[in-house]
Amino acid sequence: MRESALVTAAASNAAAMPLLQVRDLHAWYGESHVLHGIRFEVPEGQLISLLGRNGSGRSTTLRAILGLVGRRQGSARIHGVETIALPTHRIARLGVGWCPEERAIFSSLSVEENLHLPPRLAEGGMPLDELYTLFPQLAERRRSQGTRLSGGEQQMLALARILRTGARLLLLDEITEGLAPVIVERIEATLQLLKSRAYTIVLAEQNLGVASRLADHIALIEHGQVVEAFAASELPARRADVEARLGV
Repeated sequence: MRESALVTAAASNAAAMPLLQVRDLHAWYGESHVLHGIRFEVPEGQLISLLGRNGSGRSTTLRAILGLVGRRQGSARIHGVETIALPTHRIARLGVGWCPEERAIFSSLSVEENLHLPPRLAEGGMPLDELYTLFPQLAERRRSQGTRLSGGEQQMLALARILRTGARLLLLDEITEGLAPVIVERIEATLQLLKSRAYTIVLAEQNLGVASRLADHIALIEHGQVVEAFAASELPARRADVEARLGV
């Protein structure tokens, strides 16, 4: 059955379900058992931040949702469609965009060439002029090679590229790490705009400030497990415990 047909078949139940629902997700790299029953869900149009220290399993959780690990088991439903047995390219065609920590832009190509490369996953991908309005720095550097971009410009390009695809579920891995405050502000403003347009976002993050400003839900991950999950509105009351867990 084609991916579009799978989504249509689930449409009658989708309104009652989270857009993304992860249950008892385990993942392995070779013999290393990295995720131990991850559980969380995200309603459509909301953002969940996966918080944790380095090595906690945040990035592996995103990779496991996409099937980019050696082995996985459990459940990862997108639009109500079980994806645990699907290959990565079929998962992506359910409207999933991934922005990896390493950004993975084509450094030998220009900004505009990078933006022309992504395949269409669904209707509604952003046109170049809208992306250049969101990220004016990219408009100014549209003919510059990736090797000539700053870290912040590369990160904006990586995010802009997945917005071209029409993906509505965005898996974002450490997209503010090591960036100048002005670039972080630009990315935060963009994510707020995307939320207002009903994009659903899973943000792997260790910056509590970024998470507190953007998230609707927070899941704390330690040793490959979600140890706490709560609405972001509860963060002020839980802040001391969260900071202790993050080593802040």
